[in-house]
Amino acid sequence: MIPGWVRTRMASSLALLVVMGLSTIFYLGLAQSETCSLPSEYRGMTFPVEKIDPDWACRLHAIVDNYTTVGEVGPIRTGLPESLYHQLLDRPPLAAGLINRLDLALYKSEARGPGRFWGHDGEGTGGIVQLVYQDRHSRIYYLEGSHDGRFLPHITGKAVVFLRMSPVKDTDGMEAMDSTMVSYTRLDNRILSGVVSLLRPLIGGTVTRKLSKGVKTVNQLSLLMRQHPDRVLFEAMDPPAFPEDEVVFLKQALKSLSHAGDMIPTRAPLP
Repeated sequence: MIPGWVRTRMASSLALLVVMGLSTIFYLGLAQSETCSLPSEYRGMTFPVEKIDPDWACRLHAIVDNYTTVGEVGPIRTGLPESLYHQLLDRPPLAAGLINRLDLALYKSEARGPGRFWGHDGEGTGGIVQLVYQDRHSRIYYLEGSHDGRFLPHITGKAVVFLRMSPVKDTDGMEAMDSTMVSYTRLDNRILSGVVSLLRPLIGGTVTRKLSKGVKTVNQLSLLMRQHPDRVLFEAMDPPAFPEDEVVFLKQALKSLSHAGDMIPTRAPLP
């Protein structure tokens, strides 16, 4: 016969095990319910979203699943070889600095950490861009920023941009890149929630125009790098000169483009 105090302890231990088991099941279920599942296909393009960090997947899902506007840009061609195109994507401050000094646009950019940059287009739109995922053909960006425009009030929001890149040959047989972007934007401003259906075309058009201009401006930069490398290098070294490592990279890039473009005719006028 088991003494009463032993039975009491056994019952307490059993109850504790039951509670621990139920708690484990509950928290496992909670963790599963908080796992965010991003779609893999966007406008006919498939992205490896399963490789995205779970925390980032939830942040992106909140925008994609509850967007204000969605738009597609491209394909837009940029006259750069694949490797150099990727290297410029990794150097927004360099690209923006060259674009600004060459009077192509008023872009500005600063590095704010690994894969994280601040940028402003000089026309009322600016914010933080974070690279979430990249491979040879795809990039996924998370953006937080604001816009002040003549027809739009001060608005803030977040966006996800899915970028698909494809190496191609242009009409002269030179290496180039085609870029297509799908963007999802969600506004933060609660005051606009009641009129969002009226503003959606205007907001969507603004986002599409900004993205399209960005890629086309990089293409203008690529033309100058091919056709007027001396001018591009002069602007980079004109005081205040770009950082030394960026100048070294630019010299190598211009040299590689010069070798690759010996047979390409000069068609575009100097901006």
